Parts: sequence; structure tokens; C-alpha cells
Amino acid sequence: MKLTGVIGSVLFSVVLGITQAQAQNFVLTVDGFADGEDIPVRFSQAAADAAPGGGTSPELSWENAPQGTRSFVVNMADLDFAPNQGARPQVHWVVWNIPGDATGLSEGQPEGATLPNGAHQISATGQVYRGPGAPASRPRHHYLFEVYALDTTLDVMPNSDELSTRDAVMAAMEGHVLGKSVYAVSYTHLRAHETRHDL
Repeated sequence: MKLTGVIGSVLFSVVLGITQAQAQNFVLTVDGFADGEDIPVRFSQAAADAAPGGGTSPELSWENAPQGTRSFVVNMADLDFAPNQGARPQVHWVVWNIPGDATGLSEGQPEGATLPNGAHQISATGQVYRGPGAPASRPRHHYLFEVYALDTTLDVMPNSDELSTRDAVMAAMEGHVLGKSVYAVSYTHLRAHETRHDL
């Protein structure tokens, strides 16, 4: 039976609306490993060329940023470790004031308070990406990459404490988040004798 007239138009509009909504989803992708998989060693503190507490940051990309986006914030945290006997997860990387026309961050972002694109960064290591460091002697750790699209830029400067800096970034974001996308992964060292605890 052929659908005609009003019914056909309504169904077409519904399908078109769903397709357009799906096409406009704000989506984060991390190059080199899929959502839900393990982080490869080359992006961790165990990589052969990694500085202590460092590592090579993976390439992040996102698409379909909401209309009106003026800046992005990237947050990476270890959900299984909270420093200083606290409740806040370890700061592995917070990058804020990424330009609103950016579509990601390339692999291997340099150390420093300000990135080439003008964004600021901080981690528990310092002003640099901190790769995963969960040792084999402990359970597998779960890490979260988040990207937020904001309708503003943030008047926040990094200070000497990564936890308070991240708190300030998150507080400044309130009421300005247009969209968010999340990428959840896990990691543990493969070497059974690994004993380092700089997660």
C-alpha cells in the first residue's frame, strides 16, 4: 500500500527530523583507540619516550559543535584515583579556551601554560598532558575524556594547584555549556613488576 497525502508527509518529516538530529550530535573521537577500549601504551607514562608524569597526548577531534560555540574545554580524569585522600579525581589534563572554530587537538601537544592555539592547560604533573599511570599491581583504572562546547570564553588562569584550577574552570563553565561529549577508556601497565604510583 502506498502512503500518500498527509500521512506520507508526516512520516517523511519525522524521519527527516530524526536524521538531521542524529547528524547534528556533538561527538568526540580520540584517534588510536575506540570508546570503551584500553589506552595504548604510547599515550601513557610507560611509553619509552615519556617524561616522568608525562606522555604523548592523543589526537582529539570533534564534530557538529552547537551553534554559538565560542570556546571548548577538554577534561581528562582518572575515575579510580583521588589524590590527597579527597573525593575529586586525579587531574590528567584540563585544556580550556580552545577557540570556538577548532575541531580538535592534534597529537603531542607541547608543554606550557599556553598552547599554540591560545588555550590554557594544566594537570597533576604541571602545565602538560599527564598520561595514564595505573600500575599492574592495582586494578585497571578508568579514564574519562570530556569535551564541552561553551557560549563564552573563561576568565580563568592556571595556578599552582591543579585541583583548584580545574574547580575554577568547571565553576566558570556553569550556565554556559551548549553541548558535551564523553569518551570512556581504561588502562593498566602490562608489566607485573611496575610499582610506580604516579597515576
